[in-house]
Formats: sequence, C-alpha cells, structure tokens
Amino acid sequence: MTSPAPLDILFEDNHVIVINKKASEIVQGDKTGDETLPDKIKAYLKEKYQKPGNVFCGVVHRLDRPTSGAVVFARTSKALERLNKQFREKETNKIYWAIVENKGEILSGSLEHYLKKNEKQNKSYASKVESPGSKKAVLHYQKIASSDNYYLLEVTLETGRHHQIRCQLSTIGFPIRGDVKYGAKRPNKDASISLHARSLEFIHPTTKEIIKLTASLPKDELWDFFSQF
Repeated sequence: MTSPAPLDILFEDNHVIVINKKASEIVQGDKTGDETLPDKIKAYLKEKYQKPGNVFCGVVHRLDRPTSGAVVFARTSKALERLNKQFREKETNKIYWAIVENKGEILSGSLEHYLKKNEKQNKSYASKVESPGSKKAVLHYQKIASSDNYYLLEVTLETGRHHQIRCQLSTIGFPIRGDVKYGAKRPNKDASISLHARSLEFIHPTTKEIIKLTASLPKDELWDFFSQF
C-alpha cells in the first residue's frame, strides 16, 4: 500500500492548520467516497504527535474539489468557533487567481449578479434580476497578465456563493480554463480548473496575530508562465 502524498502545509500550530490544497483533494465528503482533506490532516496529526484516540479537525471554509489553494482548518473547537465568526463576518482577506480564456480586452471591474443553485446539476446560474431562492453575489477582478490565449485575473469576493467565481466570470464570457461545466472549451488533463486561492489573511483565533499566507501555484506550463507576475 502506497503512503499518501504529503500535505502542503502553509501554517501549523496547536490551534490552526492551513493547507495548500491540491485540485484533486476534497474538503468535504461527496458521493465518490474519496478520502477527505480533514481525514488526511487527522491522520497526519495523529502520527506526528502520537495522539491516542480521536483527533479534532474543524472545517472553517471550503474550496471546490477542482480548485486549488489556501484553506484553513481548526485544531480545537474554540478555534473553529472563532474562525467561523471571522469568515462569517468577512474579517478575512482572500485573493484568488484565475486563468480565463482570452476573448478580447479585459482590465478590471466589479460583477453583481443574483445566483441560483441547481441542486441536481450542482451548478449555479446568474441573473441580473433577483428571483425566489437566488442570492446576491458580488466580486471584483483585475487583469494581472496575459498570454496569447489566456488572461490571469486576480479576484476578490464580497460574498461567498456556490461556484461564485466560476459562474460570474463565465456569465461575462470569460470561463475559467478547464471548467467545462461553465463553458470552457476543454478540460484540464488533471481534471482541475485553473482557479487558485492564492493568498489568505486572517486573525489568529488565540494570539490575535494577523496571519498572512501565500499558496504556491499548481505545477503546469501555464501556471509556471504566470508565476513570474
């Protein structure tokens, strides 16, 4: 039996652990039954600290399975409660990088839609008009760099809706590379989409220190090209 790939740990202490998630990893269990990131973290902590019994690992926020980047987990229930409050009250600062198809000049802007989730399709649909069950979604984006076929955008969120970045960028004609669910021409070879939670800033739940972290980019030719910016 092969041992699991090591976790890419961005920060770790007795209260918090932050992982640079690979696109293949899942934060929460799904119908595939695949091992979750919290399961991997528990196994890692149990082995590293020789902990008997159960190990606590609380999910603070989520990233879609095909998305990579920084994601925070709590190591104690008190840390989970305090971090949940921070994320809920938007006291954190998250920056995403997205590679989108180049279909004409794009610089920067803000997007405001009402998103409605289709549970059967596991997909969100955007409208400019509010409707029953829809939720307001706001994001801001700016172009960092471009290649012949793609743009690199930096995205910040005001709201945290289901597939928000994927859906809103697709709605204005800029689907994320590899995201065929939202209009990309073809999938990425590794089933990822080119959306990465690049940086994260939060207040440590016990020390109150400001923690600023940057997640290294996935390894592929296009991300390697954009890593210089």
